[in-house]
Amino acid sequence: MTYVIQPPAVAAVPVTDGRSFPVHRIYCVGRNYAEHAVEMGHTGREPPFFFMKPADAVLPVADGQIGRMAYPPMTSNLHHEIELVVALGAGGRDVPAERAAELIWGYAIGLDMTRRDLQNDMKKQGRPWSIGKGFDHSAPIGPIHPMATTGELLKGAITLDVNGQRRQTGDLSDLIWSVSETIATLSRAWTLAPGDLIFTGTPAGVGAVVAGDRLVGAIDGLGQLQLDVVLAEI
Repeated sequence: MTYVIQPPAVAAVPVTDGRSFPVHRIYCVGRNYAEHAVEMGHTGREPPFFFMKPADAVLPVADGQIGRMAYPPMTSNLHHEIELVVALGAGGRDVPAERAAELIWGYAIGLDMTRRDLQNDMKKQGRPWSIGKGFDHSAPIGPIHPMATTGELLKGAITLDVNGQRRQTGDLSDLIWSVSETIATLSRAWTLAPGDLIFTGTPAGVGAVVAGDRLVGAIDGLGQLQLDVVLAEI
């Protein structure tokens, strides 16, 4: 096939065994921990809702390394959201929840970085808020751990520290909609595919970061994700 321009490189995330996981799509679940829903002004087990990030929004951070994320433009209120990321190795449509785990290839620690001021402005105007969620490098992510080595992750602590101070803490068992329920619901709206990533929601405690801050996210069984927020190069 002859292309009129050079095709872009495939977005990929490192795997703990040295291979790479190609990214197809990035789905994100909103308000999937009860306490976070409350802090965002909502309550109860509302039906799950989703937004998306471009595949190349991933900012891979290798195991044991400290990633660097440039503070993005157009915002003065950049927020952190620590999340369990589910990597799909198989796809499907109308997948029943009891079979959803069969699609999972592995897990990673991710950050759903958010230009909160832009997101809130769009909400007030009733407009889409991709500008608040889907910007360049808005999805820092650690290496993917194969489920064959971790087992299915149904519980375990999830935390985020900023400059050594605890900001977010929760447990994977606190998810309002479980990973299996989330996969099943997504598969009714989209045909899921190998290479899809699902950011499953964040615990309470989201807040702003600035250039010079160091973020350390952790999930039991997946190690740590370390990230420095730095000034953008001019």
